[in-house]
Amino acid sequence: MLFAVLAWQVASDGPLRALDERLGRAVVHSLIPAPLAEFFADLGNTAVALPVLALAALYAAWRGRRGAVPRWWLPPSAAVLTMAVVPALVVPLKTWLARPGPPEMAGGTHGGFFPSGHGATAAVAYGAVALLLARPRHARPARARRPMTTGLAAGVGLLNLAVGIGLVRRGYHWPLDVLASWCLAGVLLAACAAACGPWAHPPKRRPQHPQHHPHRQDGQLATPNSSDAM
Repeated sequence: MLFAVLAWQVASDGPLRALDERLGRAVVHSLIPAPLAEFFADLGNTAVALPVLALAALYAAWRGRRGAVPRWWLPPSAAVLTMAVVPALVVPLKTWLARPGPPEMAGGTHGGFFPSGHGATAAVAYGAVALLLARPRHARPARARRPMTTGLAAGVGLLNLAVGIGLVRRGYHWPLDVLASWCLAGVLLAACAAACGPWAHPPKRRPQHPQHHPHRQDGQLATPNSSDAM
């Protein structure tokens, strides 16, 4: 829903788009060091993000197969497939909306900047890496897994925030371009996690209830009736 609102504002030249462009120009002329911004912006390049995801997928596959995890191939396959969907979504949207980029990108090779391909690539790639690095459910109890999961989520969130700020600071994208890419990435990562969850781990065994003994009632031996005794 948020992505639809942002796309509508960009396509209709709404007030949110004007505010977005003012904010973008302010960030470009901010005191954020340009080399630092360029470093984080480059993390959204496919030449950087894809090898990181590939290494994480190989490690997850090796770890799952070594640990005899059922369907060990599913999480890395789902992560790679999710990454492949990114350009299939972003490129048509860029072409359809054809939003001009910041002044620093004038005369570039393309005219569509909404949503940000670099932002979506970074969010999906590093988010999928976090999903792959999270230990399987049956390896640790939920209480022991929670700090690791929280740390991975926080690290990925901060990293993508830095990538987004870097893209805007260097004049590669407007802020709404980056925000829209995060909306798409959130949907894709949620689908990836949902696909892996039910099938990547063995089903829980149902507790076996003790069989009812015909001669026991509430843990006591049943006493024979007087008539039976006679």
